[in-house]
Amino acid sequence: MSDQLPQGFQAAGIYSGVKRNPQKLDLSLLVSAAPCTAAGVFTKNLVFAAPVKLCRERTPSQSVRAVVVNSGNANACTGTQGDRDAEAMAAKVASAVGCHPRDVLVLSTGVIGELMPMQKILPGIDLAAARLDASPDALLAAARGMMTTDTRPKIAYRSITIDGRAITLCGVAKGAAMIGPNLATMLAVVMTDARLDVDDAHDGLKDAADESFNCISVEGHTSTNDSVLLLANGAAGRPALKNEALAKFQATLVEVCEDLAQSIPADGEGATHMITVEVHGCRTRDDAVQIAKTIADSPLVKTAITGNDPNWGRIVSAAGYAGVPFDASKVCLHLNGSLLYERGQPVPFDGDAVSNSMAADRNVGIVLLLDEGDASARFWTSDLTAEYVRLNADYRT
Repeated sequence: MSDQLPQGFQAAGIYSGVKRNPQKLDLSLLVSAAPCTAAGVFTKNLVFAAPVKLCRERTPSQSVRAVVVNSGNANACTGTQGDRDAEAMAAKVASAVGCHPRDVLVLSTGVIGELMPMQKILPGIDLAAARLDASPDALLAAARGMMTTDTRPKIAYRSITIDGRAITLCGVAKGAAMIGPNLATMLAVVMTDARLDVDDAHDGLKDAADESFNCISVEGHTSTNDSVLLLANGAAGRPALKNEALAKFQATLVEVCEDLAQSIPADGEGATHMITVEVHGCRTRDDAVQIAKTIADSPLVKTAITGNDPNWGRIVSAAGYAGVPFDASKVCLHLNGSLLYERGQPVPFDGDAVSNSMAADRNVGIVLLLDEGDASARFWTSDLTAEYVRLNADYRT
């Protein structure tokens, strides 16, 4: 069965009244019957939301039992009252599911700078707790309760066997805009019934995020609430994963995070194309990431792809201002599998055919080849459309 919660987890998603439209769920609970090893990675924005502060203080941990997520209000730039509200949300969940308040994590997303409507949130938590269930429908409702401008819920699932134990990983995420590495206006929770030591969970999540969530962008805007959590409750059995078993788990964790990460720019606000940028032949992976990110964040590259225009000059020149030294006379560029630029100069190609390939498929691939080393990186982004501008111009008005 796909989209299945790991052993020992339950989920719920309800409408609490934060959003104007009662058809849009706005509060979710993810609860484990047993204490979880928990780790988190968070936004690098110096302006960060109250829930980010709370989660940073409470992770890593060996005793987390629940995560509460609200959408429609970010609880960011709300001062000490915002801190108190995040703590009150955790305390309410703890009371509802029977754990210590410190063992509850809080995620919020939505409008910045407005106080939380606690008169709606707190009763909503009780309602969500009453609907907790381990069914796929409950998981789907929880994924929907995290959404803001997302057009679809984001769920990723894997089941693997390690040392004779069936282990499940399942992640939910939200994000469609205000997306830039480190992290983005995105929330994600990955749950597993594997048993992990706290240091392995922390290091593994950081590495997985670097390979996935820190390689996506919609417009390069790093937000105030970005959070990725990993919860491991050990329900699949002892002992904690180590050595080859841990490496197999880690590879699967990266897969789940990559699935979730790719689904965010694929759902980018107003997007008509999902763009994969690959950069090969760099001295270091950091160099490759920097070049790929610069290409992905270029408004001129993104708008060219919106118009199905194989404008290779925009791509090559973006690489050139990324701040990474390379020999420009050795650069090659492929777009959707067609060679457009080879060893520093354009080559003849069928422009109409390449344009038609872009128009026919939502997925566009850019591959840039350098000749500086063996390092490479992959980055995912979306194109930039007039609809994106309209959505963000009208976000509050």
